[in-house]
Amino acid sequence: MGRGGVVGEVAHDGVVVGFDGSVASRRAAYWAAREAATRRRRLLVVSAFRWPLTELTQLRTEIVVLTEDPFRAEYQKLVDSVVEECRELAGGMEVTGEVLTGEPVDVLDRVSVNANLLVLGSSGHGTAHQVLLGSTSAELVRYAHAPVVVVRGDDLTHGKVVVGADGSPTSTRAVDFAFDFASRHNAELVAVHAWSDLPLDALAAVREWDVDWDEVTESARTVLSEAIAGHAERYPDVRVRQVVAMSKPVQAILDEAEGADLVVVGSHGRGAVRRMLLGSVSQAILHYAKCPVAVLRAEPGVH
Repeated sequence: MGRGGVVGEVAHDGVVVGFDGSVASRRAAYWAAREAATRRRRLLVVSAFRWPLTELTQLRTEIVVLTEDPFRAEYQKLVDSVVEECRELAGGMEVTGEVLTGEPVDVLDRVSVNANLLVLGSSGHGTAHQVLLGSTSAELVRYAHAPVVVVRGDDLTHGKVVVGADGSPTSTRAVDFAFDFASRHNAELVAVHAWSDLPLDALAAVREWDVDWDEVTESARTVLSEAIAGHAERYPDVRVRQVVAMSKPVQAILDEAEGADLVVVGSHGRGAVRRMLLGSVSQAILHYAKCPVAVLRAEPGVH
């Protein structure tokens, strides 16, 4: 069932990339290979094989019996070809490929349970893009144990990483991921904190109250500074720019994401209501960002 010596079909501490033969998944594989090189991790290219004639076996009619072997062999050829291409990009790290039976979400979730990173491809924008994301990538973003990167955009290096920071435990994971990425790629880190989830129009009446907006803004700056303080000390080589925005989190992050190499967000934030809000933020960023997006989930038991 494939090759590569993966014990129990689980990639322990390696980089996993889903591959289905599409242009988007091939682009994701190249991105994953370059990332595996900087992380000094091996790369596993995984293709989920679902026997296309399974439904026909349930029909009460005479059909020509076809085996899956020729189809599986073609899948393996596709995987082998992209593995060879990725070896040229992986900086000497081990690159292997697997063709595994099952639905893509189930297969990739199982293989990446102990992975260092799971990389997925994404195609286009708008309605079709949303359907594609909803069927595989978005589901894995919600449930996969490993950090997930959804790749899109060009392959150019712009030297900028954007991270959303709100001071929550999940945000801390996202900030740490972003600092590590920026350090390895010699990129500027833009840390964004949107102090309110309300649209500015809704705040119009509030502005008439006796509110010290300078104090509110300063408090937001403090939250952001504290969110990155420890990380900045561990990564003194990373150039950091802090952005406190009055706009909604999605817009604030997307504004800074123009020309970025990566956007990093957490899937959950502060409190029960905040978890719902930031869950929608991460999904919106996945839909609308024009560059790769990394999503970090909360660790088990952390809210």
